[in-house]
Amino acid sequence: MNKFFKIERIPGVLASSYEKATRMVIEEYYGQVAEEIVSSFKSGVILDLGTGPGYLPIEIVRRAPNINIIGVDLSRKLIQMAQANTAKAGLSHQLSFEVGNSAGLHFDNASFDRVISTGMLHSLNHPVAVLIEIYRVLKKGGEAWIYDPANITTHIDKGKWKASLNFRERSFLWFFKLLGLHKPITAYTRQQVIPMIEATDFESFEIDERKNDIRIKLRR
Repeated sequence: MNKFFKIERIPGVLASSYEKATRMVIEEYYGQVAEEIVSSFKSGVILDLGTGPGYLPIEIVRRAPNINIIGVDLSRKLIQMAQANTAKAGLSHQLSFEVGNSAGLHFDNASFDRVISTGMLHSLNHPVAVLIEIYRVLKKGGEAWIYDPANITTHIDKGKWKASLNFRERSFLWFFKLLGLHKPITAYTRQQVIPMIEATDFESFEIDERKNDIRIKLRR
């Protein structure tokens, strides 16, 4: 996992290709994750790290009118898409999005009731630094739910997705693959994650290691 430098931010030239893929799994993936989150969390403020085009926050607040979410992502293009998607859904009063680095958040200590992240952990060059920041911004008793990677590929019709790409999008994907920058996603194992958690102040955690992803719950 650490033998090469990871690209943490989805390059702007690939943002539209990524958005088209995530849009195809709103119901099958993001909707299901949203259901899991609101089943145990009905009101409060959530921080979504690596929010992408904002589909998970949108699905959450559609189910829970007493939840507000701030989404953070390194990609300016994806944040702009998230803002547009939120405005289109009429949910701007519950959702806000901003460009930011999860390893250096500007929020005050104990600002959030819950922190969530889907599909970001595997891409981080310094995952422990991000976990430390998550601990800092969580309120006492708050939880962080980390799903990684975002297991969306099994729900995507790859033929339909490729057919939706225009010439520019296909060209940039080909170019990144040629340079070896577009690498297969590999999930962390339980044995790899535990030392990361132990390097933080989190003492209570659960790890659910599955076939294609790992789900981590941390309690402050």
